[in-house]
Amino acid sequence: MAVLVVVRHGRSTANTAGVLAGWSPGVCLDDKGIAQATRVGERLAPTPLAAVVTSPLDRCQQTADLIAAGQQGPGPARHTDAGIGECHYGAWTGRPLKELAAEPLWQDVQHRPSTVRFPPHDDFAAESMVEMRDRAVATITAWDQRIEEEHGPGAVWVAVSHGDVIKSLVSHALGSSLDRFQRIIIDPASVTIVRTAPQHPFVLRVNDTGSDPIDLTGLSRELARQQPGGPGDDAPVGGGAGSD
Repeated sequence: MAVLVVVRHGRSTANTAGVLAGWSPGVCLDDKGIAQATRVGERLAPTPLAAVVTSPLDRCQQTADLIAAGQQGPGPARHTDAGIGECHYGAWTGRPLKELAAEPLWQDVQHRPSTVRFPPHDDFAAESMVEMRDRAVATITAWDQRIEEEHGPGAVWVAVSHGDVIKSLVSHALGSSLDRFQRIIIDPASVTIVRTAPQHPFVLRVNDTGSDPIDLTGLSRELARQQPGGPGDDAPVGGGAGSD
């Protein structure tokens, strides 16, 4: 029962330019993105983090650095995993969003993403949106198990990733079809929190871009005390009293 904090990278130069960055090299945070990621680090400072796992792309690496910098002491372990890297958009990579919106495939991305495979390109890999979701879910599941094994139940860790990837993860956690994932908004430097349980995940927070401190120590202690398979693995009828 580890607790996962998923953070989208702060605003990037590609975001402000209206370009689909994908795996384009050299896409970094702009000044606002740096400020956003710094604020996330400050918000998470009350919560000791067991690890920060990040996409290999620069904008996520920068965000992960600023989150780790907000921790006390030596800070959390840092890991990079391409499994939570950006979707491989193939020939769409690096193109203006306004231009892409005029293509027939855009409507499939909006309304039938489970049918979409991005067009191939000589320089950029292409994948389907189902493949994106499946490798992200598998990566997060493996890391969640590892974090709990190494740090115990209730350990809190951060994954820094990308908008479409996080939307697919939230959709999966909610048990929703990928074809509905465009209903989910994941803004730059937003915080989404999910905790695992034997039966299914629990979604605690989605697309939080606020400024209040995020203190998960009470939840972490509560989960550490619970017995596996006990009542804490069930959803409280009526909503429950929350954590201290």
